[in-house]
Amino acid sequence: MTDDELIDKCLEGDQRAQKALFDRFSGKMMAVCYRYAGDNESAEDILQDGFVKVFKHLGAFKREGSFEGWIRRTMVNTSLDFLRKANKMKLDTDISEAEYLAGDDEKSVSKLRVEEMMKLIEEMPPGYRTVFNMFAIEGYSHQEIAEQLGVTESTSKTQFRKARTYLMNIIVERENI
Repeated sequence: MTDDELIDKCLEGDQRAQKALFDRFSGKMMAVCYRYAGDNESAEDILQDGFVKVFKHLGAFKREGSFEGWIRRTMVNTSLDFLRKANKMKLDTDISEAEYLAGDDEKSVSKLRVEEMMKLIEEMPPGYRTVFNMFAIEGYSHQEIAEQLGVTESTSKTQFRKARTYLMNIIVERENI
C-alpha cells in the first residue's frame, strides 16, 4: 500500500491502516526520538505523543513532499516540546568560550562508525545534543533552530560549536586510552 493510500484509509478511520502506518514509520521515528531524549523510556513517550499528533493532524498533510519527512518534523517538534517541559534544554550562550574550544582536529571524527558516533551523541548534555541533532542530522539552519528553541541564532551556533568540541574531545580522549 502506498503512503497516499495509507493516509486515505487512516483518514477514513481504518484501524488496520493506522497500525500499518505506525508499523511502517515507528522504527525510524524511534531513532529520531531517541537521539533527542537520550534514553529509551523518554523516547518511547515522545514517539507515542508524536504519533498521536500525526494521527490528529493527518488531514493537514498537504501531500506536497515526503510524508516521512512530515512525520519526522512532527517527531522533532514533539521531542523539543518534551525537552522544554522537562526543563532539560539548558543552552549556554558564551560564544567566546565556544570559539576558543572549537578546533580543526576533525580527522578522528571521520574514522568513527555511525553506531559509535550515535552513542557519543546520546552522551552529550541535552542542550548540545538538541542543537547538534537539529543542525548536523536534521538539516535545520541556525535561524530555524533559534526560532524553534526561542533563542538567538548566535546561541544556536555556540551550542553547535560546543557540541562539536565536546565530541572531538571525547574522540581524542578515547583514542589515547
